Amino acid sequence: MGNGMNKIIGGVYVGNFRDSKDIDQLTKNNITHILSIHDNAKALREDREYLCIVASDTPEQSLVEFFPECIDFIHKARLSGGNVLIHCLAGVSRSVTVTGAYLMTATKLGWRDALNCIRGARNCAQPNYGFQKQLQEYENENLEKARAEFKAKYPDSPFDDARDCEINLKSYRHFLSTGETSPGPELYALPHRAYGDRKRGNNSSTNLVNKGEINEKLGDSPVNKESNSGNIDMNKEGKTCSDNLDGISQEKGSHSGNEDAFKGDKCDKSEESDGLSVLKGKIECACVSGENCECENS
Repeated sequence: MGNGMNKIIGGVYVGNFRDSKDIDQLTKNNITHILSIHDNAKALREDREYLCIVASDTPEQSLVEFFPECIDFIHKARLSGGNVLIHCLAGVSRSVTVTGAYLMTATKLGWRDALNCIRGARNCAQPNYGFQKQLQEYENENLEKARAEFKAKYPDSPFDDARDCEINLKSYRHFLSTGETSPGPELYALPHRAYGDRKRGNNSSTNLVNKGEINEKLGDSPVNKESNSGNIDMNKEGKTCSDNLDGISQEKGSHSGNEDAFKGDKCDKSEESDGLSVLKGKIECACVSGENCECENS
C-alpha cells in the first residue's frame, strides 16, 4: 500500500491517496487523468482531469451504479493518449473494484480473473467481501449488456489488453505455484515477498523440519519429517525448541516461562517421538506436560 502506484495494463494505474498527490510519480507515469473514489474525493490539482466519486469502503456501499461513468472515464483517457490513476485511500478495495469492473467490460475476463490480474501487478489488491459480491453480480446480471454497449461505443480498440492481462495472470499464477516473485523478463516482476504471508498446505498448524537443518545437532543424516506436535521449530544449530500454541520457548539446558511446560527426560529412542524422528544420539524430550509421551509409554 505504500510502495507507489502500479501499472495494471497500458494506461491504467492503481494507487493510494498519497500517490495521487506525489508529483514525481504523476510525472514519471505520465498521469493525465485521476479517478478518485473515497469518502472525501475531490480534485487536488488543476493540471489533471478528475472524476471524483464519493463512496465509503463498507460492504453495504453500492459501487455498481458508478461503473458505467468510471468505465467511460478510464477508456476515454486512454484513447486520448493519456494515463489514468485510479485511487482510493489505501489502493486496496474501492479503486481495485472499479478497475476490476473496467477490465471485465473491456476484456473477456470474469470477476475472479479480473481481480487476480490486478493482484499480479499490485499484490495488496483485496476488495471487501461486499464489493467482491457486487463484481460477481455485475458479471452474472449486467456484464453481457455492458460489453455490448462498450463495443458499440468503442468499436476499434488500439490496445492489446488481453496480452497485458495474461502477463499479470501468468505472473500471479507463477508465484502461487513456485513462490518466485521475479518469474522472468517477459512478466511484470512482483515486489519482494509479495505474497510472503500466505499460508501454504492443508494444515497451517503443521511445520516442516527441513532437510539438513538439524544435522549439526543429530548427525549427518537429514531429517524431513512433519512435526504434528503444535508447531515445533528448530533453528540451524538445533538449540531452540518452541511450542507456538502455548507461546513457550525452551533453550537447551534452561527453561523460560512455565518451568513445568516441558518434561526434561532424556530420549534414547531412534524411532518417532512426538512427531520428530531421532536419528542418533540423545535429544531433549519435546512432549508437552499432560499429553501421552511415547517415550515414557514405550
